[in-house]
Amino acid sequence: MRKHQRPPQNQRQRAVVIGGGIAGLASAALLARDGHAVTLLEGQDALGGRAGTWQHDGFRFDTGPSWYLMPEVFDHFFRLFGTSAAEQLELTTLDPGYRVFFEPSASGESASRLDIVRSRSANQAAFEAVETGAGKALGRYLDSSAATYRSAKEHFLYTSWQRLTPLLRPSVLRDIRRLPGLLTQTLEAFVGARFADRRLRQVLGYPAVFLGTSPERTPALYHLMSHLDLDDGVLYPEGGFTALIAAIERVARDAGVTVVTDRRAISIDTKGGRSQGGRRRQRAQATGVTTVDHTGRRRRHLADIVVSAADLHHTETELLPSPLRTYPSSWWQRRDPGPGAVLAMLGVRGGLPQLEHHSLFFTADWKANFDTIFADRAGIPDPASCYVCKPSATDAAVAPAGHENLFVLIPVAADTRIGTGGLDGTGDQAVEAAVDRAIAQISEWADIPDLAERIVVRRTVAPADFARDLNAWQGGALGPAHTLRQSALLRARNSSRKVAGLYYAGTSSIPGVGLPMCLISAEIMLKRVRGDSSLGPLPEPSPSPTAGSDR
Repeated sequence: MRKHQRPPQNQRQRAVVIGGGIAGLASAALLARDGHAVTLLEGQDALGGRAGTWQHDGFRFDTGPSWYLMPEVFDHFFRLFGTSAAEQLELTTLDPGYRVFFEPSASGESASRLDIVRSRSANQAAFEAVETGAGKALGRYLDSSAATYRSAKEHFLYTSWQRLTPLLRPSVLRDIRRLPGLLTQTLEAFVGARFADRRLRQVLGYPAVFLGTSPERTPALYHLMSHLDLDDGVLYPEGGFTALIAAIERVARDAGVTVVTDRRAISIDTKGGRSQGGRRRQRAQATGVTTVDHTGRRRRHLADIVVSAADLHHTETELLPSPLRTYPSSWWQRRDPGPGAVLAMLGVRGGLPQLEHHSLFFTADWKANFDTIFADRAGIPDPASCYVCKPSATDAAVAPAGHENLFVLIPVAADTRIGTGGLDGTGDQAVEAAVDRAIAQISEWADIPDLAERIVVRRTVAPADFARDLNAWQGGALGPAHTLRQSALLRARNSSRKVAGLYYAGTSSIPGVGLPMCLISAEIMLKRVRGDSSLGPLPEPSPSPTAGSDR
């Protein structure tokens, strides 16, 4: 099949997609756009997966992703369907993009803070005020970050790694020459060679957490992340990330996808795969998905193509028999699940002007913090760096008048033994204690002395909840970490080696974690179905006054 060629009519097939998160919705929409008959199966009553929503006493909380970065990836996805992010969403640019609070270096000292704003020159001036020479160093750092990001997007993010020959083009080889140095050096070392002040190193190193790891465990290649927040800026979709999920659901339904909720997949059905006459074992063929609803009723959904956008560990170890697993248990034992998280959704009486839409709280000894999470896997750091989202700073609809909405995320080890959360302090003891410490830390560092007594709504979520509700491997919050051995072509691929017609999408597979990566993973899946080994994004349809897509 030629690159970008859509399947002829006689090759259009029945497709079943497992999982109604952003990767599943995008996968279903793209397959339907290609003319396949697509059914999406979601085990919960609502769509969204990790990007869920929870409402209580007039508050509405996003329960997962809260950073809108890489806007061109979202816009590209919508343009494939003849629309745009601007038409589907009301986007607001945040300025400042976020505020960082740093742990005081001495008892009784006030926490210092740094605002990252929508101006490179202003950010350079802020860096320079902290460390002489850091302003110019930041300019050089961001130039490198931008160049690395452009190269990654053009040559690597959208490839299935099915064939390596497209990577041999001269334009690609020129960029590849930079990679060895960026892959063999850690992000921590890369940043540390350019900035001496701990606080500045933390600002530039923390994006590693968005990649499911720590600065000392991720390659310097990922310094490209700083281009996204310091140069491109941070956006927010009005209505929260549930509005984004609703927009992609609209696109999917308009493309012809049948969406079915309360259908939990319990097996991926196959045929064949047996040895014939002593010859090499043939691949099995996917034939459908068996589901069960809340009443216990089973149903089989026939398919020629199955896409699992569920957690890959769950897919491989629970939905397939052992002989048909591309990634068996032994493979997972050598992999890093990334961090878990303890979440707190807090409704707060009164205003909180001390906090921005996004605020980060960094402990001074964050090596010990990260070691607890990734090296020792010892549970919950104490003290812990944490992240706070206050969407009510931008969106009045997420909280009653005179109140604020806070979403607190504490990175912890991916370990279901940490326990579960609950409503109004009813979660497991370790979980609630971690949230109490985080509230006290936010109160002290941000100078909100009465924060705890102003909380009127409190719900906590912990790794065991992620495992139960999302089938997340080891209760992980994001997906497998972006360490060197779990990046690019070393990350799990997007199709099964054992079962023909079985494909994967989502945070567990290429290209990785995060909402933009999930959209790209869906596109890579479609390219794999088509037999398309091109490196870049799919071509967008030409604008037409009479057509909404290139169909």
